[in-house]
Amino acid sequence: MTPSTPRKVLLQVALDYVDNSRALKCAREAVAGGVDILEVGTPLLKAEGLDAVRALHAEFPELPIVCDAKTMDAGRGEVEIAAKAGATIVTVLGVASDTTVQESIEAGRNYGCRIYVDLLGHPDPVARAVQAEAWGAAYVGVHCPIDDQMAGRDPFDVLRRVVAAVSIPVAVAGGIHSESAPDAVAAGASIVIVGGFISKAEDATRATRDMRRAIESGEAVATEFFKRGGEGELRDILSKVSVPNVSDGFHRRPPLPGLHPVVPGARAVGPVYTVRTAPGDWAKPVEAIDHAPPGAVLVIDAGGVPPAMWGELATYSSIERGLAGVVIHGAIRDTPEIRRLGFPAWATHQVPHAGEPRGFGEEQVALKIGCFVIEPGDWIVADDDGVVTLPRAHAVEMANRAMDVLEKENRVRREIVDEGKTLAEVIELYKWEKK
Repeated sequence: MTPSTPRKVLLQVALDYVDNSRALKCAREAVAGGVDILEVGTPLLKAEGLDAVRALHAEFPELPIVCDAKTMDAGRGEVEIAAKAGATIVTVLGVASDTTVQESIEAGRNYGCRIYVDLLGHPDPVARAVQAEAWGAAYVGVHCPIDDQMAGRDPFDVLRRVVAAVSIPVAVAGGIHSESAPDAVAAGASIVIVGGFISKAEDATRATRDMRRAIESGEAVATEFFKRGGEGELRDILSKVSVPNVSDGFHRRPPLPGLHPVVPGARAVGPVYTVRTAPGDWAKPVEAIDHAPPGAVLVIDAGGVPPAMWGELATYSSIERGLAGVVIHGAIRDTPEIRRLGFPAWATHQVPHAGEPRGFGEEQVALKIGCFVIEPGDWIVADDDGVVTLPRAHAVEMANRAMDVLEKENRVRREIVDEGKTLAEVIELYKWEKK
């Protein structure tokens, strides 16, 4: 290759489904969009076995098919059966023993397929890449952890170092989308492996074309979804997802008990500012309006019983202060006015009578509502389906998992509409019933 010859960067889609039918549908869309390599992702391989490889190879015999076996042992045998099923590339983990890696490479020579050494988890990925090349591996792959991206670290540092150390093609994977792909190419990747950006896209053909454009032009193509964030992006992420999304993403987390929306259709997202008060005592809640930072959600524990300790005037004050909403384990009143104002509010009771401002209670203390402990600085997401809390230590993970749930649902919804099938049919629900 001369210096003037452009480097051809290949696009590989990881089909991380658990059903052949859905994987094939996405593969067809990706091929229409110009993908170069199809990958039977590890979840698909475990769920459907080598029939997944056979199915892709039968429909797309002209395209390379990756069997992401992530082999750790019995390399010769696993490469043999994958190759005979139609795989042209088989993955072996770099953390496997030297013998397993070498046996896999030798088996690849015997059965006409290439070996990709996945450096995921290896303590010295650069040294292992150099060894793999010396032994005859066709590719090495670098996984860019999403945790590094969320923590603000350079996710492509290892990629650059591996590219500098070997002459064989280096693949890169790990939450890559159309905005980050140009950075991966600039860091030296020869193969960009994309999972969710294509496999969870409502239109995988368009997503594939966007990715190709980003790779070939070196310019980011904007995307609303498929990105993950850290603490600085929490509000933006949580503003896009629903309470059910958050619940599903965190092991079906239940909502705070007994709370009902005052304003139908209203949503609240923000860090928690806590208040503990006596039933009907509205002194501390009203004072907290002045103390809470803009964008916060007041969470008030008034014992879960009347009289009311919140109403129209407190709501006006909250709007003036720029608060994101109020969640009241207790009673609220003036609900027609609050609905007219559109201020996001949830409460366990709606009553006409209020208490007196006696000044009992505290601000910014831990609250216990039902089985949940709510700390200052935790996050709240609330909508018509209820109110869920995200403990501060897990908020970033929960937000990103909620976004993952939303993205998957967008894809399933599209498949239901396109194919005129039911949800059970699309996700092959009966096959996955516990035996």
